[in-house]
Amino acid sequence: MNESDYTYSSIPNDVALKIASSLEGWRGFYIKQHKEMKDQADSVVKFVEKCLQSESIQVNDYLKAIECLKLMGFGFKDVQMLLLKPKLNVLLNLVGLHYCLNILKVPASDVMEALKSSNIKNRQICIKWWKLGRWFYGFRMRDEFHFRCLSLEDLASSKDDEDVLGVLQRGAIHEVLQVQISIVSSRSNAWA
Repeated sequence: MNESDYTYSSIPNDVALKIASSLEGWRGFYIKQHKEMKDQADSVVKFVEKCLQSESIQVNDYLKAIECLKLMGFGFKDVQMLLLKPKLNVLLNLVGLHYCLNILKVPASDVMEALKSSNIKNRQICIKWWKLGRWFYGFRMRDEFHFRCLSLEDLASSKDDEDVLGVLQRGAIHEVLQVQISIVSSRSNAWA
């Protein structure tokens, strides 16, 4: 028998119904899983939006959002569909980008492609951080203020001269006193 001999009419009705019901079961399962992931992503979105203070977020809240994604078991495709969208706040896009690069270890080229396909690669963010002043001959020098405005594409491709994603990953520990992430168009200068 060749493949053309297997047509719908050659399958008994009871077998066809079982196949159709199992396919419907898989379809329902897939839809249910997708809805659960969307609900979980919505909880992260609501958390980040609640933490936003005049279009900026402190690094501790930012890292909590990433940890939530990790605990929920989000994969690259989940993040791509649910967080790398132009309708969302750029800070949520950044959470998704950071999660993909640093937690999932997705290759930068794949993340860049996702940013391009979502049309969010040129969205800008601003990262400000204070570093503890160094000691110089027994005297502590002034704390240093650092400021970087970058596109999501620049972050994904590591075009910046300093490892900004590293500062975001570490947060306010060791020599970094405070980290604030904001939207470039933001007029907020809470502690600049």
